[in-house]
Amino acid sequence: MEGILPLWKEKGMTSHDCVFKLRKILGMKRIGHTGTLDPSVEGVLPICLGQATKVAEYVTDAGKEYIATVSIGASTETEDADGAVVESDETFKRVTRKELLTVLQRLTGEITQIPPMYSAVKVNGKRLYEYARKGIEVERPSRKVHIYEIELLDDAEFFEGEELQFSIRIACGKGTYIRTLSVQIGEQLGYPAHMKNLVRTASGNFVQQDCMTLAEVVERKENGQLNNFIRPLEDALIDFTFVPLEEDLYDKIMNGQVLPQHKLLLQNDVIVFTHKDKAVAIYRNHPTKEGLMKPEKMFPVNR
Repeated sequence: MEGILPLWKEKGMTSHDCVFKLRKILGMKRIGHTGTLDPSVEGVLPICLGQATKVAEYVTDAGKEYIATVSIGASTETEDADGAVVESDETFKRVTRKELLTVLQRLTGEITQIPPMYSAVKVNGKRLYEYARKGIEVERPSRKVHIYEIELLDDAEFFEGEELQFSIRIACGKGTYIRTLSVQIGEQLGYPAHMKNLVRTASGNFVQQDCMTLAEVVERKENGQLNNFIRPLEDALIDFTFVPLEEDLYDKIMNGQVLPQHKLLLQNDVIVFTHKDKAVAIYRNHPTKEGLMKPEKMFPVNR
């Protein structure tokens, strides 16, 4: 079995749990996920099977889309609803739609985030959550992330009360923490805040409508229909330029040779060589030898 299985990760499971269960269901070891989703988050989690594990990093690096519920009035140690409250503001609050939209616009584009202490970001060789669980506070490096769009999904003209809640849709680049974005929205409004709920609705080219739950995977495997729902690994590469392999280059590319730079690499970071519409190799500019290109990934031609 080869390709990408678009899984709908349900709440209560880690991404690793999903891989563990699928290895048993499918009877195969070569399975990998494409980016961690917290246990309390449900949503799109593309799973790479067989040779497709080689393209997992491209799905991980692709854009994501989420629907989040933001709560204004209290912040937590984990920046989501699972953590203990560290600051609260129980005053009556009133925010107009225009004020909120202005804040969302201000946080669209390239922004700076500091990863939460309860996250998998590494500092000095350890995950931040390892420090957090021991009560150790360490300096966290800030980083730039890209928010392509934030859409306010509630149509109210005013948001008022001791706790304000609203839903937003976020399209963003890799490395974005929606928990942290929720806190940043609160900061812009002048109140403590946290992310109350989160659903990932898209990961790269894979969307909610494509996905199966683990129970549906079991059912379709038992019915002999599962292969109909497995997507080809080429679907993970659609953002790249595909180049049909010419006959004079066939043997050289298939052997993974370093070759003169293809003209399309003047405008692209990587290109995908194909044979009979199947990806056979991903090439990029050679990092140290100008005018040459080298293979980044190779795929067997008979898959």
